[in-house]
Amino acid sequence: MRVVVLIAVTMALILAGIYTPWLKQARQQLNFLAVPFYQVTDIPRRIGDWGAGTFASEKDLRAENERLRTEVLIYQRKQQQMAALAAENVRLRQLLNGKDMLQDKVLIAELMGVSPNPLSHVVVINRGSREGVYEGQPVLDAFGLMGQVVDVDENTSRVLLISDSTHAIPVQVNRNGVRAIAEGTGDLNRLSLRHVSINADIREGDVLVSSGLGERFPVGYPVAEVEQVVRNSGQAFARVIARPMARLDRSRHVLLVFDTHTQLDQGVSSSSVSSSASSAAAH
Repeated sequence: MRVVVLIAVTMALILAGIYTPWLKQARQQLNFLAVPFYQVTDIPRRIGDWGAGTFASEKDLRAENERLRTEVLIYQRKQQQMAALAAENVRLRQLLNGKDMLQDKVLIAELMGVSPNPLSHVVVINRGSREGVYEGQPVLDAFGLMGQVVDVDENTSRVLLISDSTHAIPVQVNRNGVRAIAEGTGDLNRLSLRHVSINADIREGDVLVSSGLGERFPVGYPVAEVEQVVRNSGQAFARVIARPMARLDRSRHVLLVFDTHTQLDQGVSSSSVSSSASSAAAH
């Protein structure tokens, strides 16, 4: 009878605990009282963990240290890559904004290499005759005129920068139309104006644009900004130094400007140029 009574009481307590909230408070108190027992039974595991961490071999510590160092380098590389991608995104947006302001047909290209000769300012781009690139074609970045194509292969081309000492371009002062010749000096950040009269109306801060003379560069592309004008009374010509508007030492993406008459002479269809430009812009 005692067993039967205990079983009945046990079943009643189980059912009451499942279907009624009567024993909830008692169960919480019992759980609180059981916490120390759980802590006591967990002591062997904690002792084992402490011993493993304290008496770990030097080899294991070195291996773990090397693994953590590798992970840190990987995360740092990813962070740098994200920063580079963000900067490249900004440059591409600037380039596309410059493209929208142009009336000519253009093709976007990317720099592949730079001439190792410090006396030759030549870069290699990833567009060639397959896309309709031709010798003498003007090349710009998002800020101004960079140079012209001097050699064309099927898939690549070489561009001579305006800062090269063998390059010269006819320019005019945007403010008043005074004409001059801007020559490269071998310095990426400096151009020199040739044979400028000492009385010429050229000032520091004037913007120089392509004049279109010589029919190599179209009219109106930004070339440089005058930084220094030196006039000596004993000389017939002034010394004028200008800074290129284009980022010659850092631009990665450039624009190839197509001249309509040159395209027709060389048999380049405007539809193929447009499709190439669209695919390049999408890429």
